Amino acid sequence: MVVLFALFALFGPAAHAQEKLGVFDGHQDIGTGVKPGAATYLPATQQYVISGAGYNIWLDHDEFHFAYKKMKGDFILYARAEFVGLNGVDPHRKVGWMVRKTLDGNSPHVNAVEHGDGLTSLQFRKTAGAPTEEIRSKITHANIIQLERTGKVYTMRVAEFGQPFVTASVADVDLGDDVYVGLFVGSHNADVTETGVFRDVRISVPAHDGLVQYKEYLGSHLELLEATTGRREIIYSSPKSLQAPNWRRDGQRLVYNSEGLMYNFDLATRQPTPLPTGDVKNNNNDHVLSFDGKQLGLSSGVEKLGGSIAYTVASTGGTPRQITPRGPSYLHGWSPDGKFLLLTGQRNDEFDIYRVPAGGGKEVRLTTAKGLDDGSEYTPDGQFIYFNSNRTGTMQIWRMKADGSAQEAVTTGAYQDWFPHVSPDGKWVAFISFLKDEVPATDHPFYKHVYLRVMPVGGGEPKVIAYVYGGQGTMNTPSWSPDSKKIAFISNSADAGQ
Repeated sequence: MVVLFALFALFGPAAHAQEKLGVFDGHQDIGTGVKPGAATYLPATQQYVISGAGYNIWLDHDEFHFAYKKMKGDFILYARAEFVGLNGVDPHRKVGWMVRKTLDGNSPHVNAVEHGDGLTSLQFRKTAGAPTEEIRSKITHANIIQLERTGKVYTMRVAEFGQPFVTASVADVDLGDDVYVGLFVGSHNADVTETGVFRDVRISVPAHDGLVQYKEYLGSHLELLEATTGRREIIYSSPKSLQAPNWRRDGQRLVYNSEGLMYNFDLATRQPTPLPTGDVKNNNNDHVLSFDGKQLGLSSGVEKLGGSIAYTVASTGGTPRQITPRGPSYLHGWSPDGKFLLLTGQRNDEFDIYRVPAGGGKEVRLTTAKGLDDGSEYTPDGQFIYFNSNRTGTMQIWRMKADGSAQEAVTTGAYQDWFPHVSPDGKWVAFISFLKDEVPATDHPFYKHVYLRVMPVGGGEPKVIAYVYGGQGTMNTPSWSPDSKKIAFISNSADAGQ
């Protein structure tokens, strides 16, 4: 926190409404005669440091400091928020997200807020000068704050990092289509300035009603995530659909697919370049690098052969070799010794996991349970295979021995869990979790609220390490860095890369 204060002092306070601040159009004090606040954006860490004073955000008017941008339509606001200093002057100092109709002190608004004493609530004023109302969250001390607008419905989702969201909402709040959206800090004391730090700030524009999956796509953010701390960094944004980043063994590049093609992404220059795959140009997000990094497995749609077909190609690119004679065949895993591939194949109206020689040959069926089995991946020692299955009615993460025996569930079915990825050090399993009230056990669609979760490879309670708007393409493939410290993934927004 000392570094933050040093940078804050270097840039100095500013309360200019038209001063660009990261993703925000400006920042200023709200209210009359408010002690000046300040705001700074730190590009190196993608953090916002905001200081504000003011009597409160309550009753019929508000006083605080606000970093904002103008927006229309629906949106999802997300941040990880912390106060500077364990104990402020007043226990009801405030940090959070706010949506306001105007910048007037008595404006109608909705905010999702954490108080200094841990109280977490959804506050709103429906008309100018009206009393502020409140819905208190069932949890306290939330540091993950999300506020979503869908028409006239505002939904607050809050959590203490590592835990799932707790949700509250208010309907029939009409702030108009064109609103001010942003981060705020208030001290609850007109003579005192308090400071908040916001990181992992995301403003997402969700999919419109009626979006047709696999025909319409949102833009993408390519992100890196620290697995232990949950710190996120956007390293590239595109208006196109980027999907399923793999981390190359040198730790310096990623591989992902977009619009049927494969791309290398250089982490130093932060630029993509096409990876040649000959005439195989309908590649989907089921691709995987061999453990030695020399080969790349592809899944590419070939309609005349029944759908997705598995191929292998040199990881530097070239002419792919066809592995499976028919589809659908979705490639997911490579054995550590390079001898076998794992794929999900639809055979006789059932989706099961098959092992096939890396050079092509006879398929060996490893799962036979009724239902969808998918996302198979070897542990680095080659002893086990992790996969996801909905054989119990809920999609869960399962584990079996490499020969297909001793199949057992390792998650409980609280969510729809997909695509387990074992860390290179063999200690952790990361996977993506869809909400059961949004997604059935048979599907893993684009553009939903999802968690990235991690659990010890030997079992235990999963921990949320990222709260994401994404889904299909977010983390379909092995995404760990070679040192097992970071995960690459995709989040989505309609305005990404614009």
